Amino acid sequence: MINNASLSALKKAKGFSNFKKPLYESYAFSCIPATLSKLLTGMEAKTLAADAVGGSYEKYDCTILFVIDGFGWQFFEEYSSKFPFLDQFVCSKISSEFPSTTAAHITSLNTGKEVGETGIYEWFYYEPLVDRMIAPLLFSNAGDHEGGTLLKEKITPQQIFPFETIYQQLAKRGVESIVLQSEGIAHTPYSQAMLAGAQIIPFAQFAQGLEKLVELCMKPLKAPTLFYIYHGDIDAMGHRHGIHSPHFDAAVDGCWNTIEKKFWQKMTACPNKTAVMFTADHGMSPVDPKTTLYLNQLMPDITDAMEKNEKGNPLVPAGSCRDFFLHIEKKRIEEVQVRLIKHLKGIAEVVQVEELINQGYFGTKPPSRRLRERIGNLVILPYIKESVWWYEKHHFEQHFFAAHGGLTPEEMESIFLFARLK
Repeated sequence: MINNASLSALKKAKGFSNFKKPLYESYAFSCIPATLSKLLTGMEAKTLAADAVGGSYEKYDCTILFVIDGFGWQFFEEYSSKFPFLDQFVCSKISSEFPSTTAAHITSLNTGKEVGETGIYEWFYYEPLVDRMIAPLLFSNAGDHEGGTLLKEKITPQQIFPFETIYQQLAKRGVESIVLQSEGIAHTPYSQAMLAGAQIIPFAQFAQGLEKLVELCMKPLKAPTLFYIYHGDIDAMGHRHGIHSPHFDAAVDGCWNTIEKKFWQKMTACPNKTAVMFTADHGMSPVDPKTTLYLNQLMPDITDAMEKNEKGNPLVPAGSCRDFFLHIEKKRIEEVQVRLIKHLKGIAEVVQVEELINQGYFGTKPPSRRLRERIGNLVILPYIKESVWWYEKHHFEQHFFAAHGGLTPEEMESIFLFARLK
């Protein structure tokens, strides 16, 4: 069943230049942590609207949240008819946060904080603790070809991610949390910090994770329990091969068919009162490596206007090819903005970040010191199918055929599916 109220709400969430403005109230990804808490404890504010969870809030023995990375609303509309079991869900359109990127959303999900509070806003950003760009999910320096390189510099996950997690918060209310993750990411530095307070169960294959999930749900529960499982194949295939490729189709089919056979069909026998939810952090825009504009080739002298770290290196690149954040010397912001607008006419909008902050693009609360210390002051926001990035051979190149991070409807409109068992 489609939740028409959510469609109406998202239709009104208009930004500039046919972009979407993030909706942080009522139908928003940022409301999911509080929603989970209320379903398990009855306590919480700023949840998803009640119609997104079947019309009213009830307490459940367990809640199961699937995050299907990259499977935004456009893909739900395109593919959902192939999977009739989804007709049993209340299907709401929700807003992603900005930037529409995994780093921002998974951090928000794990902490219950909006991106404006965490400051973890993109795949690459400036980290004051090391005075250069990092890739937070990889826990590495930006451009490194391996994860965990910050550990070699004696930087700890707790320094980069100094947050109490939702699992720790729920534990104080008597709720247990179990996270099922691919073994490749289950015990990374990021996961160590952001999954603190939860039991982590790694799996080699998604089907194995689902089988374990069903096994756990069939047992009597000692306490209210949150289950969270993440699936990244759809997002990965979109990046590598494009959203109109056979690889992408196969990833979508593989994901939902496996969920139906290994999880949904078996859960009809679940003895516990259970809420099952599916969401996605964002959608995707097609891009083409052949048409990507590299800013340092387009404007070679732009580094002269960039802020530098203590070693004299320009603070670049931050963001992604769909939301390229620039750290420009304050006295030159307007000058650089005018030049960029001229060079990128028909390709992208160029906006001062302060304007977006003032208009609430990073959350409902005033931006934290953490965000201000890390975020740039100009952002390039390409139109659909366009991409603008930074070129350093073997370190920063644009090889993707689909990407996200920007404000187009294709990136910003996501899903929240809800069904109750028993």
